[in-house]
Amino acid sequence: MAEDFIAIVPARMHSTRLPRKALAMIGDYPLVIHSAMRARESGAQRVIIATDHSDILELAKQYQVECVLTREDHLTGTDRLAEATHILGLDDDQIVVNVQGDEPLIEAMVIRRVVNRLIDSPDAVMSSACYPIDDFNHFINSNSVKVVLNQRQEAMYFSRSAIPFDRDSKNSALPKTMKAWHHMGLYAYRCGFLKQYQSLRPVTLELTESLEQLRVLWYGYRIAMEITEQAPLPGVDTVEDLERVRQWFAGHGK
Repeated sequence: MAEDFIAIVPARMHSTRLPRKALAMIGDYPLVIHSAMRARESGAQRVIIATDHSDILELAKQYQVECVLTREDHLTGTDRLAEATHILGLDDDQIVVNVQGDEPLIEAMVIRRVVNRLIDSPDAVMSSACYPIDDFNHFINSNSVKVVLNQRQEAMYFSRSAIPFDRDSKNSALPKTMKAWHHMGLYAYRCGFLKQYQSLRPVTLELTESLEQLRVLWYGYRIAMEITEQAPLPGVDTVEDLERVRQWFAGHGK
């Protein structure tokens, strides 16, 4: 069983593709509150929303969810998480899991498995999750982040490109000799590393791919990966995603 961990839900107001989505109602609750509820179901000792806007702060109070107000200028969710842990005064050995504020259908079991993966990986500073890709269009979709693993089941590289590339396969086929993995945007960290992360300057590789986890690999740190058996239910990035998730909740009586 996982030791005590804290879930922090980053939620910024002005997301690029769907502004103010954190406040969007899905059934009886706003999107960000659904995500906080899933985090609570994972067994987290505390669940805290980290936001950049007073409207989300007031919303959290309304639903009796702990919340901290962070700066507006963070480049990534990890930067926001790092500031939140500083505000909260968390100990270096405290494990914190980043549950995205636009993932109202994330499974509590997956959150716990990512936390356990970090606990079982003392050489890693953080952990995340991935699942196998079995569709070629998924493999070549630049909106789908892929990860290549080493023999220790740690991340070697993340990319929006189709990796690993099988030189001998046809252009319309998945790699034949090894699996392709889709990276899930779920992370667990030790707070001591988050303090170090704040001092790590963003790197060109991270900015080129627009993938914050590449900063961690660039500076030589290890990311342990938990493999899940199947794709998670979808998050909310667009208006179409929001409607799809609303229909899911309506169909499941929630």
